[in-house]
Amino acid sequence: MRKSVLLTASFTAVALALGGCQSSLTGDSYSRDEARTVQTVRMGTIESLRPVKIEGSKTPIGAGAGAVVGGIGGSTIGHGRGSAVAAVIGAVAGGLLGAATEEGFTRTQGVEITVREDDGTMRAYVQGVQENEVFRVGDRVRIMSVNGTSRVAH
Repeated sequence: MRKSVLLTASFTAVALALGGCQSSLTGDSYSRDEARTVQTVRMGTIESLRPVKIEGSKTPIGAGAGAVVGGIGGSTIGHGRGSAVAAVIGAVAGGLLGAATEEGFTRTQGVEITVREDDGTMRAYVQGVQENEVFRVGDRVRIMSVNGTSRVAH
């Protein structure tokens, strides 16, 4: 009974930790470092749009939390030396599963926006999809760039 409570608490902690790792890649999200920083603004017209997937984060948190949970779970199997072996196997499997789970939870839908800028150059920008902003081919857009990060907005 005690081990199942510990296992449940561990899984809850993993889920909360993974949820806290997710960052927003949409056009209206700014990091603290980007706030109050002068941006370069260019104008252009959307030439094409393509849906893309933006892979999730791959931090040590998912793998580490999975390894802890797997190790605890594995240690409940058998006694003595068998329990230790099961704990190691559980930790390895849990680490792999935790890393994959983190990447899956933080994966987002994105859009590749190809813009013909007013100076004639064509550039493609990838950002997360926002519910409140719909892009269409032919739309006039602003491209804001700061510290190597660019975003497209109406």
